[in-house]
Amino acid sequence: MTQNGTGEGRRKGERKKLDTRVDFTPMVDMIMLLLTFFMLATTLSKPQTMEIALPAKETGIDDKNKTLAKASEAVTLYLGANDKVYYFMGEPEPQTPNFLQQTDYSADGLRKILLEKNRKAVVKVMELKDKKLRMQISQEDFDSELSKIKTEDGTPTVIIKPLDNSNYDNLVSALDEMLICSVGKYAITSIDENDKKMLANSNVDFKAVE
Repeated sequence: MTQNGTGEGRRKGERKKLDTRVDFTPMVDMIMLLLTFFMLATTLSKPQTMEIALPAKETGIDDKNKTLAKASEAVTLYLGANDKVYYFMGEPEPQTPNFLQQTDYSADGLRKILLEKNRKAVVKVMELKDKKLRMQISQEDFDSELSKIKTEDGTPTVIIKPLDNSNYDNLVSALDEMLICSVGKYAITSIDENDKKMLANSNVDFKAVE
């Protein structure tokens, strides 16, 4: 029985219900302040670039030998469309029909070719890495020996020539293979008239689609 007779009075000892409503208005102001702070204090992202480590400039070499690698050590790669790689070893033969050979970027493609060409250096690099793993040499000595192995006499010189219908990923893949196959002497150049003749005689399309 309630005191006011309406049936709505509180029972003795019953707790008063509190208002559970939460006012989020101050939170909105705080979020706006934080957002403004981070917009002003955060550095905008910079364009990412890929660093290409090219071989060091050699001394004591005349101008003729600077532009022409030894025929027995030279490997020329043409990066073409549809992830295809055309290549030859030794001296070019622009007049020979179907002189260029074709491969791709798979483990059984370009990588296999470079590993076979650079087999001696690859074995030495593996032995050197094993010494480093066993902590038998310092990092400084490892880097020095690795550079010597990759550029010593008898190691191949790879000339990479991207065609107009290749893409950026093709160049990245080719450079990755240089690292994987321990190739220390390589260069990226554009094609010349002799290259165009050789490509045409091998039925290789080297023009970009307009």
